[in-house]
Amino acid sequence: MNAINTSKLTSRLSQLEFAIPKFEKFDSSISNSNIGWHIEHSLLVFNGIIETLSKSNPKDYTWKLNFKRIVVFAKRKIPRGIAKAPKVVIPKENYSIESLLQHIEKTKIKLEELRKLNPKQFFNHPGFGNLRLKKTIQFLEIHTQHHLEIIADIERGEE
Repeated sequence: MNAINTSKLTSRLSQLEFAIPKFEKFDSSISNSNIGWHIEHSLLVFNGIIETLSKSNPKDYTWKLNFKRIVVFAKRKIPRGIAKAPKVVIPKENYSIESLLQHIEKTKIKLEELRKLNPKQFFNHPGFGNLRLKKTIQFLEIHTQHHLEIIADIERGEE
């Protein structure tokens, strides 16, 4: 097994799970989507990226300079309202407490798979280009934190 540190991802996953009971809460001054949407989207991103990583061939990896990636990774923050989620990670509107809890459990299993991957496997991010395993984990941390902050603002009802 690799020495892949996923403790931050595990913590963020727990925070998403903790927010599930408030999944219907919505505040249009903060987001066009409710808390459930942000949870489901985050889980779809987790699972989709891990699936893509597991199927990647390290020999196909190429690196290119990417200023957006440099800025987001240096600041460890995604600016709000800039990026648009790809269709594959846009939630359907039929989620519930039960479906979100099931998706959390599926994601916990995927997180275990992530720990076993080759460090040279990669994910091709639509805005940041190819990210090896370590950088992909950092992206998942940043992305999930981005949505947790939106969730917290919706819970408080303020920006």
